[in-house]
Amino acid sequence: MARPELKWFGEEGAKAMKRRTSRKRLWLLTAACVAVAVFAVHAQGNAADEMNRLAALMQWKSGTIVADIGAGDGRFTFAAVEHLGDAGKIYATEIDAKKLEELKAEVAKRKLQNVVVVESKEADTNLPTACCDAIFLRRVYHHLTKPVEFDANLVRSLKPGGRLAIIDFPPRSGLDPVEGVPSNRGGHGIPQKIVIEELTVAGLQVEKVVNDWPENDYCVVFLKK
Repeated sequence: MARPELKWFGEEGAKAMKRRTSRKRLWLLTAACVAVAVFAVHAQGNAADEMNRLAALMQWKSGTIVADIGAGDGRFTFAAVEHLGDAGKIYATEIDAKKLEELKAEVAKRKLQNVVVVESKEADTNLPTACCDAIFLRRVYHHLTKPVEFDANLVRSLKPGGRLAIIDFPPRSGLDPVEGVPSNRGGHGIPQKIVIEELTVAGLQVEKVVNDWPENDYCVVFLKK
């Protein structure tokens, strides 16, 4: 029995239809690849912009030792390392095993000698004592299930005169709740007031508060006396 397309269009018509279908699929695939590439470039640009601002706010310079707590895919780690020079160092901590392996692979791929990947724990940074001039947590603090213990470890990991930056957002509707966190978070996110209270109790002093951080976040910088 003749195929429907041969009946209606003939052999040449069927071939033309297949070519059009193939071109459409190729166009859709190309468009998807371009969209992914544009998103990646945009994300990298945003990370660089944020780290430029954070570096100025926390007074990073060549030789500064920094920790990115909850580094994830490392985009902020890799943006931050540009400010530290060969004499500087950045610890990239992560608790998720898969992300840890991917992060290690990316560091090796980039041949970065001054990025140290560290497996952190629920209540411990696993960083050396007094190792860092600066530590930052970007959208990580509201995920902490044991903030009191973790805060004590953050303070321990800071050098005297070191700075800690918390970049986070107030509770937002439409986001799934984070399991295991204290009930005073008020939803997915954390009130700035709670961040300040908890880290002040841990022994740090508020130095700067920035309420116009990108993506409607806030940034609080603390100082260790």
